[in-house]
Amino acid sequence: MVFHVRKWMGRFRFLLLFATFTFVIYHLLVFFKDWIEPLHRYREPSGQAVKVFRHDNRSLFGAEDDFAQRLKLFYWIGE
Repeated sequence: MVFHVRKWMGRFRFLLLFATFTFVIYHLLVFFKDWIEPLHRYREPSGQAVKVFRHDNRSLFGAEDDFAQRLKLFYWIGE
């Protein structure tokens, strides 16, 4: 059995460079994602903006008609 050390060293170097570049690119993408993403995604909006959120105290057990209507709307328009 013949070992070609030069060929194995080339493969090892390729693997090492591939792993290094993958690591660097991954951390660059994470850095840019953190840099672009707003700090507080769910904060109260400022200015003329309105935060759209309906806070219901209704139970899910007593709202079968509402659930059916929402399911129908979801299948109809995808919302």
